[in-house]
Amino acid sequence: MIGQLRGRLVAKQPNQVVVDVGGVGYLVQIPLSTFAGLGELNSETTLLVHTHVREDQIALYGFLTAREKQLFRLLLEASGVGPALAVKLLSGMPLDELVLALRRGDVARLVQVPGVGRKTAERIVVELRDRLAALGVAEEEEKVAAHAPLEADVLSALLNLGYDRRAAERATAEAARNGVGRGFEELLRAALQHLSRPGKTAASARGGG
Repeated sequence: MIGQLRGRLVAKQPNQVVVDVGGVGYLVQIPLSTFAGLGELNSETTLLVHTHVREDQIALYGFLTAREKQLFRLLLEASGVGPALAVKLLSGMPLDELVLALRRGDVARLVQVPGVGRKTAERIVVELRDRLAALGVAEEEEKVAAHAPLEADVLSALLNLGYDRRAAERATAEAARNGVGRGFEELLRAALQHLSRPGKTAASARGGG
């Protein structure tokens, strides 16, 4: 079993990377939280790896932090949760927010993640709520991050375009709430459409406009 990979980052996408280790390229599936923390292409990276073995294939899932990997493996213990769904949950919201939603039994928040139905969310909460103590989440660590990694990238792009931070935050949040596809371009386009609505023109949204 592969537990860790250290090598050159030769390709990266929001859901997967290729790490060159001694001339061998390992394809590794990752959540958005890991993607957001990766370095530039051709830089050295280290991923903590979960090796998932099935009869027909071996798949690698990588994480930058031990907490990500630990929560991923905990999610796999819930009935009906496979690696693909566990990655979706880790990608759908910041790690601390996911832990908090599970601890509080916030099914409504969990079903906002694409691919997570109500029955699945309820089952995950029931089966994992009491096991979250293994993550060692302190009360002070339960402060929810302001933006998911993808939303943070969109917000940064809007700020670089000159939009006022408060207006950009509102537009990004609305785009995410409306269930826009998780791609960066789709979310950015939706946020820009929100900013261009009557009463929210670029002139009024920009600082100093």
